[in-house]
Amino acid sequence: MNVKEMREKTVGELNEQLNSLYREQFNVRMQKSTGQLAQTHLSGNIRKEIARIKTIITEKQKVGS
Repeated sequence: MNVKEMREKTVGELNEQLNSLYREQFNVRMQKSTGQLAQTHLSGNIRKEIARIKTIITEKQKVGS
């Protein structure tokens, strides 16, 4: 999902997506530790996606205040 689509979502929707990404990050981390992870680039992509969502949530909260 690109940043423009993220900015159109509400804070609640972004929080749901953030929780989903945290679960996915945990699963990827467990796969990596057991040696089952074939796509090693996923952990970095998920981390960056989490940072993007957190940034957008912070921006929305500052504008709303």
